[in-house]
Amino acid sequence: MNSQLTAYITLICTSGVLNLYLCLYVFAKRHHYNDIARFFILYTGAIAVYCFGAAFGLMSTTLEQMTFWTVIQYAGMPFSAPLGLLFIMYFLGKNITKRLFAALLVIPFISFIMVATNHWHHLHYRVFEVDPVLGFPYIYQEIGIWYVIHGVFTFASMFVAFLLALSHWKETARVYRPQIFSLVIGQLVPMLTAFLYLIGFAPQGIDPVPMVLWVSSLLYLWAIHSSRMFSIMPIAKDTIFNSINDGVMVLDESCRLIEFNHGSRSMFPLLNKSMFGMDFNKVWFELSGDSFPFPLETSVVTKELKLTIDGSERIYQVRTSPLHHANNRNGLLVIFTEITELKMLQLKLEHQAYYDELTQIFNRRAFFQMAEQDFAAAQKVSSPFTIILMDIDHFKSVNDTYGHSVGDQVLMHVAKACEKQLVEGMIFARYGGEEFVLSLMGCTAYEGEKLADQLRKHIAAQPLLTPEGVLTVTLSFGVAEAAEDPEETLNQLLIKADKALYSSKREGRNQVQVYAGT
Repeated sequence: MNSQLTAYITLICTSGVLNLYLCLYVFAKRHHYNDIARFFILYTGAIAVYCFGAAFGLMSTTLEQMTFWTVIQYAGMPFSAPLGLLFIMYFLGKNITKRLFAALLVIPFISFIMVATNHWHHLHYRVFEVDPVLGFPYIYQEIGIWYVIHGVFTFASMFVAFLLALSHWKETARVYRPQIFSLVIGQLVPMLTAFLYLIGFAPQGIDPVPMVLWVSSLLYLWAIHSSRMFSIMPIAKDTIFNSINDGVMVLDESCRLIEFNHGSRSMFPLLNKSMFGMDFNKVWFELSGDSFPFPLETSVVTKELKLTIDGSERIYQVRTSPLHHANNRNGLLVIFTEITELKMLQLKLEHQAYYDELTQIFNRRAFFQMAEQDFAAAQKVSSPFTIILMDIDHFKSVNDTYGHSVGDQVLMHVAKACEKQLVEGMIFARYGGEEFVLSLMGCTAYEGEKLADQLRKHIAAQPLLTPEGVLTVTLSFGVAEAAEDPEETLNQLLIKADKALYSSKREGRNQVQVYAGT
């Protein structure tokens, strides 16, 4: 065996050993990585089979041995290129389905069968024999139609993998670029070598590709140890970054925009990469036409923000959080979570909790919650506080005569008529059934009586038009003022107003009575 052939075998074995080491190393560490480890194990395993088959082929002494080791090579070599493509696709966050995985391995599997059975059909090699000039172990071959198909597919797989890795160079953070560099060169070296081999610029009778695969292996080994390939995958990180629904903007220490995700683009259609490097306040002005409503703080802050986009109002929860970049540089994350629907639902639930469904005025619960506060405040400063209870006269007869639909119209009619006569600060609510309640902070019983009489006259003068005809509605009122007694409660005051209301009904209805004491 001459020294040149020994050098070839040494280079090929080096490639085989390095790829076998990578395969076993990642297999042993597979529990620390995610699914990408499986693609890399298959990829490096296929290359190792290819390299060792080529090495043993160069040590062959018979044509049968050369043919056998060529078949062994094709148990790995045709699969390595598509497996490398799948590995890079997964690394870059591409979706890999079972159908795609199977489709990419169809041609390699056929190539393996074609080489194993070539002596029957000669579709892969039309001629495969010992080189008549160089002798063993150099091969003279003439390619068949399937060799062309196999070669085009293999070269295309490597070329697509190379372009995919190269296309993500700019958008990858500098600290992670060694990973992309190793992927790009790892595909470029065997691709160029294969191309030179196919056009005849290679040692005659020798496949040079396994001789250079050690370069790719060393690059992968370097990337695994120096930039934590598999443990931290920048493109997978970017995929997660861009797949979350929240809008995320990344600012540097000078509050300049340096990154944003797809969620931000969906929320703010005017956002684009030309804004990189711009001050955030300027960016926000271009997005919203207004200045950012609160200062950006380097601590964790959560606030709400209303913004009109394309004519519709949106509500966002905005969170700011400090961020530490590489090289000890600081920055800021601004995270936008759209809560428009949540806020609408919250407002709807609050409305249902505090407003009467029929009349759309405050309900009993809301009245007590607000009136208790006003009552306590009035007691604290010795200010007058008055309650008016009102009841629709003969309401049961209305329901019995005209039906509950008309009864509901009467309730809504009374609520609207009263609201028009009231001013801000008065708490008006449906107390229950056909009863309404009104609290007046800072008003005496005399002032309450005047307002109650005003309401009584206004409602009596506003007959309700119904399908059954015109219906005159009247109300009875009971007025009570809080005593100068710090021990008195709102419930006790309501009892006094109720007694006054009962007196109005007893005296003939459609009138106002003031509580005069027992």
